[in-house]
Amino acid sequence: MRHNLLGKSNISISELTLGCMSLGLDYQHASKIIDTAIENGINHLDTADLYDFGINEQIVGKSIKHRRDQVVITSKVGNHFQEGSKDWFWDPSKEYIHHAVRNSLKRLQIDYLDVCMLHGGTLDDPIDETIEAFEELKEDGLIRTYGISSIRPNVIREYAKRSTIDVLMTQYSLLDRRPEEEILPLALENNISVVCRGPLAKGLISNQMKDVIEKKGEDGYLSYSFTELKKLNEKLHEIRGDYSIQELAMHYVGDHSAVTSTVFGASSLNQLEENVREYNKTDRIDETIYHQLQEITKAENYDKHR
Repeated sequence: MRHNLLGKSNISISELTLGCMSLGLDYQHASKIIDTAIENGINHLDTADLYDFGINEQIVGKSIKHRRDQVVITSKVGNHFQEGSKDWFWDPSKEYIHHAVRNSLKRLQIDYLDVCMLHGGTLDDPIDETIEAFEELKEDGLIRTYGISSIRPNVIREYAKRSTIDVLMTQYSLLDRRPEEEILPLALENNISVVCRGPLAKGLISNQMKDVIEKKGEDGYLSYSFTELKKLNEKLHEIRGDYSIQELAMHYVGDHSAVTSTVFGASSLNQLEENVREYNKTDRIDETIYHQLQEITKAENYDKHR
């Protein structure tokens, strides 16, 4: 599996990222998934302090303790909570970010985070203060680089302008092409690596697409109605050729020049192995198919969450 540099940093991550949120609370089960991901060439693990209110970080940390040098660890901060409590509030203050990163390091049992991301953000935040916190943590050697996890173009634009972020995590899929108009060009222009989450749109674009639509798609997805999702399923099968639906979905996102890595979750070894297998079937999808995928899906802009 190819590895790519994150922004202007010297950190190299795999084209696929294991999103750890779905690992569950069983350490043995989670550890097997993480080990299998690493054995398949995935070196980037994405967690957050809010996932299971710190427990996910503990499980990830225990799982990689014997192979810390083989992985790049990303975690996220900004959601203020007390361990053992499921109450939280948004807090991008400098004081809390310092506090949160140190707590994440304790839970992960590591000396530094490779990547730390702000887990959200609005234009009402004290953005310069937030950036200052990350820069200080970088100077102190507690993080190697930082970024933001957001879908808000106006917020991302401020961080691109005011900070030295190397990475942006945002939602991107065939069912959510909104990043193409503003976010992806902005990232390319500023040498910011994009790590995309949700490429399979909760399974609505996967090899099990028809069944998932029937089970989960009754209320639609973003601007797609239930009927539109079913029609899209038919169109995808008409044009897919020798590609699987999952292969198309993952590569439509992963083949974009702004995208450094694609995040997928896995709650089982089967899910992990299927995603790796489907992605590894091809280096890039055919350009004709790529454009056909654009023709049968919606290219929309952000009218909310600015």
